[in-house]
This record gives sequence, structure tokens and C-alpha cells, in this order.
Amino acid sequence: MPPKRVRFKEDEERQVQNLHELSTDSVYGAVLLVLGCGLLASYLSTRLPAALTVADLERTPSAFIAERAWTSLKTLNDIGPKPVGSQANEVMAHEFLLKELDGIVASAHANQRIELDRQTVTGAFSTSLLNQSMTSVYRNVQNVVVRLAGENEGDGSAALLLNCHFDTVASSPGASDDAASCAVMLEVLRVLSRRPERTRHPVVFLLNGAEETMLQAAHGFVTRHPWAADVRAFLNLESSGSGGKEVLFQAGPHHPWLIEMYARAIRHPFAHTLGEEIFQLGLIPSDTDFRMFRDYGEVPGMDFAHIANGYRYHTRYDSMDFLSLEVLQRTGDNILALTRALANSDELAAEDRSVGGTVFFDFLGLAFVHYRVATGRIINASVALLALLVPLVGLARGRGRAGGFGEILREVLFGLVATVLGAVFSLISCTTIARQLDFVGKTMTWYTNTYLILGLYCCPALLAHCFVYMFLNAFYSNSKSNLTLGQMTQARLGGVNIFWGIITLASTMAGYRSGYIPMVLLVFSLASSTLNAVLNTGRTRRGWIAVHLAFQLPALLWSTNFYNVLVQLFVPITGRFGGSRNPELFISLLAATGTLLCCSYLIPFVGQLRSTMNFTAKLSAVTVLALLVACFSPLGFPYRDESMTSAPTPQRHYVTHTFRVFHDEQGLLQGTDSGYLFQEMDRNTRQTIEEFVVPGKSLTPLRQLYSCRQELFCAAPFYSLWHQMRFNNYWLPGPEPAFDNMVTMAYLGTEQLNVHTRRLTFAMDASIQSSIIIGPKEGVRLVGWSLLDHVPPPAKYAGRDGHFVFITHGLPGGTWNVTLDLQHDQPKKTGELVDIVVTTKFWEYHHMHTAEFEDLLAQFPSWAHAVPSVAVVSVFPL
Repeated sequence: MPPKRVRFKEDEERQVQNLHELSTDSVYGAVLLVLGCGLLASYLSTRLPAALTVADLERTPSAFIAERAWTSLKTLNDIGPKPVGSQANEVMAHEFLLKELDGIVASAHANQRIELDRQTVTGAFSTSLLNQSMTSVYRNVQNVVVRLAGENEGDGSAALLLNCHFDTVASSPGASDDAASCAVMLEVLRVLSRRPERTRHPVVFLLNGAEETMLQAAHGFVTRHPWAADVRAFLNLESSGSGGKEVLFQAGPHHPWLIEMYARAIRHPFAHTLGEEIFQLGLIPSDTDFRMFRDYGEVPGMDFAHIANGYRYHTRYDSMDFLSLEVLQRTGDNILALTRALANSDELAAEDRSVGGTVFFDFLGLAFVHYRVATGRIINASVALLALLVPLVGLARGRGRAGGFGEILREVLFGLVATVLGAVFSLISCTTIARQLDFVGKTMTWYTNTYLILGLYCCPALLAHCFVYMFLNAFYSNSKSNLTLGQMTQARLGGVNIFWGIITLASTMAGYRSGYIPMVLLVFSLASSTLNAVLNTGRTRRGWIAVHLAFQLPALLWSTNFYNVLVQLFVPITGRFGGSRNPELFISLLAATGTLLCCSYLIPFVGQLRSTMNFTAKLSAVTVLALLVACFSPLGFPYRDESMTSAPTPQRHYVTHTFRVFHDEQGLLQGTDSGYLFQEMDRNTRQTIEEFVVPGKSLTPLRQLYSCRQELFCAAPFYSLWHQMRFNNYWLPGPEPAFDNMVTMAYLGTEQLNVHTRRLTFAMDASIQSSIIIGPKEGVRLVGWSLLDHVPPPAKYAGRDGHFVFITHGLPGGTWNVTLDLQHDQPKKTGELVDIVVTTKFWEYHHMHTAEFEDLLAQFPSWAHAVPSVAVVSVFPL
């Protein structure tokens, strides 16, 4: 007979503990659960409705027909690039729209009345970019404006405005940005005009011809068109990608009734307050006509944009080859429904419309939630408090031994500390990897294959959380606790609730409405805790885990969807992020945050695993494998062209063949030079140019040129402040470009206004896109000019202050005068008043490309998208 084993109390407790341990296989199941939810969320977020064709008209005569919109899109797409001032934009696109509208008018129902106006407008306004002021001047830009009469037609009748733009940037056909939106608007007009009944309120359709030039045409409409006075709300249709779902990313501001209308009308919701806050924080390097209608028209509205496949934005790949009928159908369904709802609403014409901030979001396109900011504060605070109390109460009820509540609080604190330390060390580990990758020249390896982010950053982030738990378990866990492992984990999950509760309350108190993101996680955790408390499953081995995981499924769909959307949005943006900032750091922070968001309610189960070493070893192996693939295989190369993939991911380049002319105080020629200006669009720009385009030559940073020490704004061919001030630029000496025209700023004379003020008058000639930089010299101030009724503050570049003026011409015009009023305290001689730099910028002037310039452009690799231009810079002091 074998000897009888003596059983001690410690052995019994260990046996009870072991009953609650989880096998190592369970952790792989959790990883698969997260990945599966991510894939499902990705599918749901990209699912589009079936497109309707002309054959469906008999069955659905009042529906949006994507096939008809597709036909309009094809014509605009086939015209090619349409920069403002080009024949393609001012004649071909303009005439096509007029012809299309004539057809819509001819097919309209007899009860409908459609007015068509062709607006050619001139104006100016000041704006600010990156805390730098500039003045935007436009001359003879074109708008096509249509008014569909409503039942309540008359003087001062409230109208709804729909806006798109048909111009494009150079070198891009602009199918998504923004021809598709114009095609959608034409079809919406077609559908509404064929119905026998009118909408209650008129609908104005603005197809504007100058958006890419600092939103100029929208300003011209809202400040100078007679119909603008009737507009009470607007829908702006934009794109910063190519395809996918359109997202509502700005609304109002402070007009909750618009969100209420969206909730009632939209069939396929995709809207998030987070998008609005990201855009308003300036994290997206773009702007829309929303700004013009809001700031200059003081009209509330909604801003929609397609954000998928942002790699193709403003490139040759923004063509209808990469769009689909389903994209137009989804956008058209939503915009048609919203137009009908707004144009037939009481709120549009109401004088006492509700105001205030709104929190709004959709859940995977399946449901849409919205509430006032004040309500959101109550919801956030209540959920954060309940998410702490309910688990504690449930665990305390399940404890039959005295002193158990103190042990529960200890484990709650354990969970909170582990989550905070895990977040800190995950950020440290991810940013360390990011800096090292950038140091060895392996930047943006995830640009095309975004799944590499999972191995490069998400795995290290998860490892950091696991190691923190392992360390705390080894040195700070209470081996004498009366709690089972399962109860410990439940208490630690309460610590996770406290962490997200703090984040929720902190963001709410700071005024950020996006506190709803962690709040929703708390709602699902609260629901599982409540059900476990009701069912009293907290002491069971697996029952409480089943309840927890059941509620984690929708929570994981919620969190992984945010990860997918943010990766889809920001990874392409790093391609136009500039080279001065390390995109690896940005993406590593995004990945670490996404890992915490997705896995925080699974990480505490590490304490229940029989062994964690096997799992952490495999996570480490995945990280090493991802690093090897990223650094030493073709999969880690950032860019692709259409021959490599069906979804191209090009590298952007802007190259300007430049001729500079320097004059002395008397206006006499002092010297000239020429070369190529390269704009640094991403972290790899300089490496690409020096390796492929000009091998053996070294680019000179613009700020290091001798002219930067001598001339205003380096005498560089700046055409706007956005890219030139934000990004680094490089110079390569080269031969002179060919040009047959240029903007001239002829000095006509000086008028002495008073002892200390002189008025200089100039004649501007040539209708080409240009810019003027006016730099008063020491002791001189620009106190007035003919461009605006005020003088905005100067911008600063390379140590000099200068007033930057961006000038666009649509249709050709005649000579026009500009006056500058300069004030000085001491007498000034000629040449001591002001420095002036005039830049003429030629976009899509291919006949000006010299053989040398064409040879240089031909050296760019196939996966690069090079946008060429020619510039003439004239510098003269007065």
C-alpha cells in the first residue's frame, strides 16, 4: 500500500488556484479573436451597397442611379488634369457641365423650375495656415450655379446648398477629388427635378471651379452671389482618398439639428466626432470649402469626404479606374436622402434653431448614435463610475470570508498599475524601435503592406504589457490571498475600468468630445460585470469568462474598427507628411494606442496562464520576423506602381524648373540663375532623388543657399505657404527653363500721402497663377494696400517677415493695378523701403519643358509620381 499523502491547507489552496488557470492555448485563441474581429470590422467598414443601373429605373424611379452618375464622371475624368486657369478647366469641364445641365433642365418635370447661372467672380480674402497669414487673390474664376425652386419660393426663402468642385491639382484627373462628387450632385439634381412635387425649400447646387487654389471659388460664391444670401445650410462633398465610404467628419459648428437630420435620413451612416476633432487639430494636411461657408457665409453645414486609399489622392492614380459604381451608389443614396430631408424640413427655415455641441458616432455602419455635449458629460461620468462600482459590488457579494474586500481593492489597484505601466512601456518600446528603423534608413516599410505594423509595433506593445504583468505577478502578487485566480482577474479588470474611466473623464473635462471612444468600451465591460453579478457567476471557473468574452466581441469590433480606420487614414498621410518629422514615431504611437484599445480587457488574463514564456517567446519571434521582412525583403519596400499591385502606393514628388532674375534698386538687371527645386513630401524623398534621379549629385537644402541669406524668402518659387513653409525644399543648379510668358509687376510711381507714408503703385499683367511676397525693410511697415481693406500680419521664413499674396486667374483678364502704402519713421532712399518677390508658376505647361527637364523627369522610378512645373522668380528692391 502506498504511503498516505498528508494534505496541507497550502496544497488545497494551490489546487483551487490551479482549477482557474488557463492553458497556453487559450492565449492563442484570444489573439485569433482579436484578429478575427479586426477582419470582420474591416469587412463591415468597406461593404458597399449594390449599384443601380438604368434598367432599375422602372422599379425605382425616385432612386439614385449610379450608372448615370458614372457616365458624367467618365467625361470629367477623361478630360484629364484641370488646374485653375487651364483650357481643360475653364473651357472643357465648364462646357461639359453646362451641356449636362441643359439636358437635366430639358428632362425636368413640368412642375419644376430650374435656374442656371454662370458666375465669373473676382475677389480676395486673408487666411491663416500653420499660424502664418497669407492673402488669397482670385480673378475671373468660374462657378456653375443651379437653383432648383421649392414650394416656398420667394425673396429671402431659405435654401439648402450642395457644393463640389470640378478643378483638380496638376497631374491628376481628379476622379475622386472631386469629379465623383460633382457627378453625384448632377444625379441628385436629375432625380429631384424629375419628380412632380417640389421640395419645400429651394436647393442650390454649386459646382465650383477653383477649390484647389485655396478655396477661392467658394469664397466668391458665398460673398458675392445673390443666391448665397438665401442659404441656411450646406452639404460639402469632398475627397482625400479614392473610393470607399464617405465619412461625415465636420458638422455645424454647434448646430445639433443637422446631426438629428443626418440620423433620420442617412441609410448608410459613417460619421465620427473623432474625425471632426482630428481635422480641426490640423493633423490632416488639407482644407475644404467648409471653411469658406462657415467663416465667410456664417452658414452651418456638413462636410463629407472619401478617405479610403489616400495614397492616390492628388496623383495620376486618382482616376475612375480605381473607383466603382458602388462607391457612387452609396454616396448618392446618402446625399439624396439627406437633401430631401433637409429641403423638406421645418428646421431649415426656422429662426430659433437649436445650438450647441454634439457627440455623434456610428457602430460599424449598423447604428448611429448622437447626443448633446452636456448629455455626453453625464453619460461619460455615469458610465465611468458604474464601471468601477458594479464589478466591486459583484465581487464583494461573492466573497464569503471576512477581509475579502481589502484583497479585492488590492487586485483592482494591481490592475490599474499594470495597465498604466504597460501603456508606458509599450510606448517606450514602440518608439525605440521607430527611432532605430529611421536611424538605419528603413523608414515607412509598412507604407504599402500595413499588416507589417502588427509585427513591428503591435507585437512589441503587447509584449510590454505581458512583461509588466509577469513582473508584477512575480514580485507583488499576494500568494496568501483568499481570492481565486479568476476573482483576481475580475478585480484586475476593474483596474482596467478605472484606467479607461480616467481617460474618459480627463478627455471630457478637457473639452474633447471623443471621450465616447473609451466610454463605449466601459459600457461593454459594465454590461458583462452586471450580468455576472446578476447570474452570480463570479466564482465559477469558466462561466464568468464566457460572459466577459461575449461582451468583448462587440467591444473588439468597436476598437479594431478604430484601429483599421486610423491606419487607413494616417498611413497614406505620411506620404505627404514632409521629411522633417519621423513618420515611424507617429505610426508606432498609433499602433501602441491601438493595441491598448483592443487588448486591455484581455491582457489581465495573463495572470491566469499556466505559462507565459511560450507565448512571449512567440510574440518576440513574430517581432523579429517582421523586422527581417521589413528591412531585408521586397515586402518592406514602401512604394508600388500599377504594374506591381492593383492598388498603387506611389511616392509623391514636386519638381520646379526655376529661373530667377535679380534686379537692383534702379530696376536694372543684377544677375540670374536657374535650377531645380525639389519639395520634400516624405521621409524618403531626398534619398530617392539622390539615388535614382540625380545619382552622384548632392541636393542643397534651400535654407543653406547664399540667396537665403540675401533675399526675401530665399527668392524661392513659393506659390503657397502650405507646402513650402511646412516642408523642407532642396535646390539643384541646372540650365535655364523655357518660358514664353510671365507675370509682370511694373512700377508706375510713388505718391507721398504724408510725411511718413508713401503709396507705391504697380501694374500687374498676365493671367497666370502667381505669388507676390512683400517684405518691408527695417523701420518700414505695410499699413495699407488695394488688395484688402486690412493688412494681415506678415509670415516669417528664413528670418525675414513678408506679406505673402497668392494670385489665381481663371479666365484671362486685363492689366490691374496694385497699391502699397508704406509707413516709415525716418526718411528712406530708393531701395530702402521694400523688397518684392514675384513668382510666376506654370502648371501643365508641357511645351515649356526643356529636353533637360524631360530627361530629369524620366529618371524618376515608375513608383514615383512627379508633378512638374516651371517657375520664373523676379526679385527687386524699392
